[in-house]
Amino acid sequence: MAQRYGSTYSPDGSPKPPAKPEGAGTPPPPQHRPFDGKRPSRVGARSNLLFYAGLPLSWKAFSAEPIVMAGYLAALGCLVGAAFLTREGLKAEESYEARKISRRPAIPRKIFGSVLTGVGLGLVGWFGWGPVETVIFASLGTVLHSLAFGFDPLKNKGMDDIDTFQQDRVSKAIDEAEAHLNAMREALSRSGDRAAETRLDAFIKTARDMFRTVEEDPRDLTAARKYLGVYLLGARDATIKYADLWARTKNAEARQDWFALLDDLEQNFTARNEALLLGSKTDLDIEIEVLRDRLAREGIK
Repeated sequence: MAQRYGSTYSPDGSPKPPAKPEGAGTPPPPQHRPFDGKRPSRVGARSNLLFYAGLPLSWKAFSAEPIVMAGYLAALGCLVGAAFLTREGLKAEESYEARKISRRPAIPRKIFGSVLTGVGLGLVGWFGWGPVETVIFASLGTVLHSLAFGFDPLKNKGMDDIDTFQQDRVSKAIDEAEAHLNAMREALSRSGDRAAETRLDAFIKTARDMFRTVEEDPRDLTAARKYLGVYLLGARDATIKYADLWARTKNAEARQDWFALLDDLEQNFTARNEALLLGSKTDLDIEIEVLRDRLAREGIK
């Protein structure tokens, strides 16, 4: 569903920053923009149109004899199933590409979608024309679907030198954290508070910055676990209660408290993420010093 663009100074009811005192030299805090850090989704019109591509078969099915009708309906089912697998495969690929370290999708949905497309069009050729057309339709359907939507990622990304056990722990923790963020977004979407949704998007970007930091170095999981678990769980519960209260009463004080809570959380997440990055730089400095010492002992400058 389309949403009206809104930022800090747009007429969407979002809270305005406090006026800067006269003579103050400190710069104003950075403003949150709803599209910062976002990429356009590829799960759009192309994949959705696949659901309608096979609808003419329903008309042909109910105007044919029973055996041919069954064949056309089976073909329609294959094409709809291919559309569903393709859309889910595109979503899985977006999640895969969004992370620097990621496992390949467990099920190659887009490849299965290409095969189902070929099967569906092959059935159309068999019941509508003959064996030669069956081969032509099935081959063209499989090849064209693969060219249009590509293949699923077939290998893990960035996991060559990483302990798989530690990476599994990180993946599980981040999946739980993402579930909390999704629950917060769903709750606010029911409340109808557009400004709160925009503010939540900014916080989600900050939280995901920490997720990417932990993925790059699973050793940071211990230091970040309470942020990924306890803090986000509390934020989820508070957001759900605020959304329900706002939908019923439009309580301005509760709204202000929720915005203040998100500000505090964002500051803490940002500080912790900077600390994790600083720790990673310290490890790099140590490795550089060790290598320099070895080179010096061997007389290499």
